[in-house]
Amino acid sequence: MEPLLDRLNRPLQTLRISITDRCNFRCVYCMPKEVFGRDYAFLERTALLSFEEIVRITRVFAGLGVRRVRITGGEPLVRRNVEQLIEQLHEIPDLELALTTNGALLAQKAQALAAAGLDRVTVSLDSVDDAMFRALNDVDFPVQKVLDGIDAAAAAGLPVKVNAVVKRGVNDEGIVALAERFRGTGHTLRFIEYMDVGHSNGWRLDDVVPADEIVARIAAHRPLEPVDASRPDETARRYRYIDGGGEIGVIASVTQPFCGGCSRARLSAEGKLYTCLFGVKGHDLRGPLRLGASDDELRELLQGVWGRRTDRYSELRTSQTASLPKVEMSYIGG
Repeated sequence: MEPLLDRLNRPLQTLRISITDRCNFRCVYCMPKEVFGRDYAFLERTALLSFEEIVRITRVFAGLGVRRVRITGGEPLVRRNVEQLIEQLHEIPDLELALTTNGALLAQKAQALAAAGLDRVTVSLDSVDDAMFRALNDVDFPVQKVLDGIDAAAAAGLPVKVNAVVKRGVNDEGIVALAERFRGTGHTLRFIEYMDVGHSNGWRLDDVVPADEIVARIAAHRPLEPVDASRPDETARRYRYIDGGGEIGVIASVTQPFCGGCSRARLSAEGKLYTCLFGVKGHDLRGPLRLGASDDELRELLQGVWGRRTDRYSELRTSQTASLPKVEMSYIGG
């Protein structure tokens, strides 16, 4: 199959699907309790794509070369019967299925997700200090329950990655503690630079802890060496402990953009296709799906959207672009 290329010759290979905009946490960088003085507003349930609609559009994407699908949210595990969606997607040939979760419900769901055909899981965990973690999730949720979820996923046979968003003056003092907690466990810990996703998190460049600083802090405690990327579109720069204790990664979208290798399309909770995490405008897929579009018509629509793609926001980022009305993290899933 000839790859579907955008105008910068980047192939379409990965699809991230947000299946809900709801979450049981209220992390400020994603879904604060209030936005501009008002309670955070959620979509009506009828606005969300059904599992059947998600599976159908994923089949069309697979026919265009997508080989990796990641289920996101909001928090995907709050969507009822999510394991049934995984089971249906698992029936599509040659797809690698992953899921990103905050881990709050993972202990209860891990075995069912693995049995349904999930290949791996990523857990968002920004601190292993209980008081700090409770403050960050803003719902007083204990860190131990997330750690229990990680253990349950591993026991179910699911490879686990752990993602930590780092914000200066908030949780950056816990970088080394996070690294130590997962060193030697077989789980890969990835630190993510605080990004200006959406328009409600009050992002400032001064809040960003550069990836090089993160690596230097850990290396001062445990020496590291770089690891070659495994794929051209890999988002994380990888390092391994010289003493054999595993590896970490850093995702440096702000200080070292990787737009040139981006192969990701994103489907929002209400069925809009975004060709960039920092997209301002999505392309409606829910409408054509519900109006009876054929698979050929959907394929032609997707080919047109991707074929016109020129996104490279992170390479163009300035202090002024942060104020653009970009899609919120909770709708697009990161």
